[in-house]
Amino acid sequence: MKKSISGIRGVFGEDLTLIDILRFCSNFAPMIKSGKCVVGNDTRPSSDVLRETAIASLMAGGIDIYNLGMAPTPVVFREARKYGAGLIITSSHNPLKWNGLKFIINGRGPNEKEFAQILKEKKPSKTKIGKEFSATSNYAADAASIIGKVSHRPKIAIDIGGGAAAVVAPAVLEKIGCHVHVINQNKSMRGADPTSDKLSQLVAASKRYDIGFAFDLDGDRLVVVKDGKKQSPDTTLALGIPKALELGYKKFCLSIDTSIAVEKYIRNNGGTVVRSKVGEANVIDTMLKKNCKAGGEGSSGGFILPEFNMCRDGILTSGLIAAMTGKKIVDEIISFVSNYTQLRTKIDAQSQLHDKVLEKFEKNVRSKFSEIITIDGVKIIVDENTWSLVRKSNTEDIIRISVESNNIQKAKQIQKETISLVKQSYDQIR
Repeated sequence: MKKSISGIRGVFGEDLTLIDILRFCSNFAPMIKSGKCVVGNDTRPSSDVLRETAIASLMAGGIDIYNLGMAPTPVVFREARKYGAGLIITSSHNPLKWNGLKFIINGRGPNEKEFAQILKEKKPSKTKIGKEFSATSNYAADAASIIGKVSHRPKIAIDIGGGAAAVVAPAVLEKIGCHVHVINQNKSMRGADPTSDKLSQLVAASKRYDIGFAFDLDGDRLVVVKDGKKQSPDTTLALGIPKALELGYKKFCLSIDTSIAVEKYIRNNGGTVVRSKVGEANVIDTMLKKNCKAGGEGSSGGFILPEFNMCRDGILTSGLIAAMTGKKIVDEIISFVSNYTQLRTKIDAQSQLHDKVLEKFEKNVRSKFSEIITIDGVKIIVDENTWSLVRKSNTEDIIRISVESNNIQKAKQIQKETISLVKQSYDQIR
């Protein structure tokens, strides 16, 4: 079972059981100050039984439930603003046998302190039993209102992947004026994760359309396909930015591992950038503290517009990008971001030694590089186009290493040097 501020995930029936669902939801219930919680789920085979178990546990804690049934993650986040709390039964882009819980507090994911409370055992208090109501959402109309009408009627192909975006994603795009061709709307011939899947159907279709979009099972993750080619997650994030700038949003928050290309594009077009720890909830937390109007996480292609939704919102992002099709700016951004290469790897390291390894690594590199950033792990700024980031994993016995440069040979050399320095630091600690 994986437990992080992104949610709780596991293989249902093996390392995630109904007893776990009852326990975590029982812990969550006392944190819901409004006494109301909206609940939705993706399309996994186990989602219905997990949803009903979660609802029973929350109702036993005195919480009134507003049940959306099958609904994308961005829709549940949007409705949670109304009710004060939300719960999504999903394991995002993990394989179908996985499932899990994603918690929403005051319209956003829990921060680290709040998540620790969800994991902490609590004595159930005697209280009244909550009630259950069916719920609906105006998400599609609200999203279309933010994006605005497009006059050139772009041709859009979308691959739902058999997920929860089946109704909402086409509705948003049609409302803003797109001609929409839908693939895998209710059943899917591809995997749950559009990032790792070849998306053969969408790749072929995109050659006949202005652009293609693929969603994961809960609709928060978006992959862009243009002219028969899958784009990187950082490109997806970057493609959401021009419309945000056009709408008047100038202050952006990007996770520490987001491509320097995205930051440069924002700054070159009159915006400012602050950086946050990796993780959707951490980006949101920094956005709120620093009053940022937009941003996201490059590693997941997650564009976030907190005025509309305090989560990674693949459906809204697809509309923002669709509105910019037909303009040179789309191809310009794809070309600009593609000039940079990111390399990601990991090395085995005992989790109880992670903090000490990072401390030792920082000391070892301080004399070698002039700029070091430590808001999340250790980020080395090599030059204006090159960086290296070393972070611990919160769920595995590994340390993650990311490198980016506009020179592929330089990126490989920096990665090699970073791996060597991390291993050296690990050996010194042991």
